[in-house]
Amino acid sequence: MTAPGAVARLPRAPGVYRFRDAGGRVLYVGRATDLRSRAASYFGDLRDRSHLAAMVARTARVEAVACASVHEAAWLERNLLEERMPRYNRTAGGAEVPVYLRLDTTPAAPGLHVAHLPGGRAHGPYLGGLRARLAVRALLKIHPLPYASSRPTGAQRDLAARFGVRPEDRDRLAEALDAVLNRRPQAVREALAALTARRDEAAAALNFESAARLHDELAAVEWLTSTQRVTTPGAPECEVHGWSGGVLVSFAVRGGRLSSWRQRACSSRAAGPHLARTPAQWHAFAEETAALAAALA
Repeated sequence: MTAPGAVARLPRAPGVYRFRDAGGRVLYVGRATDLRSRAASYFGDLRDRSHLAAMVARTARVEAVACASVHEAAWLERNLLEERMPRYNRTAGGAEVPVYLRLDTTPAAPGLHVAHLPGGRAHGPYLGGLRARLAVRALLKIHPLPYASSRPTGAQRDLAARFGVRPEDRDRLAEALDAVLNRRPQAVREALAALTARRDEAAAALNFESAARLHDELAAVEWLTSTQRVTTPGAPECEVHGWSGGVLVSFAVRGGRLSSWRQRACSSRAAGPHLARTPAQWHAFAEETAALAAALA
């Protein structure tokens, strides 16, 4: 199948794509919010990306992995580029910086903070320091943990009284933040609903600057709480395989990261032992990826 023909079969979903030349060499790895739209953009007017014309002319095959979220796609792109950077990629690891969110329940100074290293009651990692800071600002609006300090400043004392927060609320607020950052569905839905209501109220009151800030904060919380399976510290090391239509797709989980994306022709019988070694939690991901690989082959 020609590369443009394969592009037409890509899903309109977030994911990672890569281009190979006729010799099988990987030319480029990228990520997309919409795989089909993004990949198709290379085979039309490149506009300010004219430097990629030589790469497009050499592209003989398109491969892709559909992801559960744009955040997951960003992590997978980063993992693959840190393992090996193809000729036409310019930035190893992508543009965002990995960060953590550290929950502090110290009585005198509770809070939620962005950190560059894990430790303590940390959540993550997440990609993007700016998004993380926006998300912290948003989450503390609906779960105002810093105001539950046992030794508040004057300003904190006034705001605590305004929001009805007391030191004895510290554990409850910390647990609420934990639930959101652990991606518990109900906690995430409630947090997003609360932020959406605040944004809409600001817009209805014609406070458009506040509504715009809340919109950005809401998007940041959605980014952090979206499904993200490909970078999980402490995940057991394993091999992940999926098979469909004569194509075996393989990944490796090393150091908590899914990477080493490989694809090759393979019979169902030969694929059997590989599939048997794939942990159950990766079955759906591997099968979906293999089905897409077969459709693009």
